[in-house]
Amino acid sequence: MPKLAKLGILAGGGELPRLLIKACQKTNRPVFVIAFLDQCDEETVQGVDHAWVRMGKAGKSIKLLHANNVEQLVMAGKIKKPSLLQLMPDAKALKVIANGVINQGDDGLLRAIIKDLENNEGFPFVGVHEVLPELLTPEGVLGAVQPNTEDVLSIKFATQTALDLGAKDKGQAAITSATEIIALEDRSGTDALIKGLFNDPRAKGCVLAKMCKPDQEKRADLPTIGLKTIENAEQAGLSGIVVEAQASLILDRDCVIKAADQAGLFLVGVRA
Repeated sequence: MPKLAKLGILAGGGELPRLLIKACQKTNRPVFVIAFLDQCDEETVQGVDHAWVRMGKAGKSIKLLHANNVEQLVMAGKIKKPSLLQLMPDAKALKVIANGVINQGDDGLLRAIIKDLENNEGFPFVGVHEVLPELLTPEGVLGAVQPNTEDVLSIKFATQTALDLGAKDKGQAAITSATEIIALEDRSGTDALIKGLFNDPRAKGCVLAKMCKPDQEKRADLPTIGLKTIENAEQAGLSGIVVEAQASLILDRDCVIKAADQAGLFLVGVRA
């Protein structure tokens, strides 16, 4: 059996980096984690080779990746978007975000980072879905709750609204009724989007759509949902959730489907 390439994980917050680490440990794949300060959870790196680095310290991160003989890179986890002042970029980071790329939206910035790390530093990039293909959303209704006729109209409208938003590189998610846009995701993320509708009567019976941005760099920031998404959607009074089939991730899918069923929420994977 060929030796697995040593994987470097650029880790933000949440469960996803931990799932990648567990997958590496299960297959005896060597792994090294760059844990971003104020982003990555401490529990993520317990018992695994790692270094804590401020996000703006790109030069330090690259030196650590080379020193630890990393052969492939993957990005994973939630990132609370810092301002340029909070980022305090070093000279290497400034090169990447030069020429206005910091203002091009998340996808533009991620493309620039991946391009630099691959072309200039020699680190091939892989997507989370390539390491953990079982997380990819299948097509069709997942679980026991079926969308009704009105839900189907809402699904179509919410899906198109999310795709339109993504085309502007502004976000990945939208909440709509069959005819009205209720809320659009911004840099605050999906949890904040849904929580903003707690106690808002307009949300009752609406649909959350979370779609991959058209032409998105799929090796970074694929749309992701988990148990927290279901809990928030139930509290907001939504009727269901639609995510892009084969272009989004569901963390702990069986538990998510079970929670959606218990909450009376439909969960559907659709093609763009």
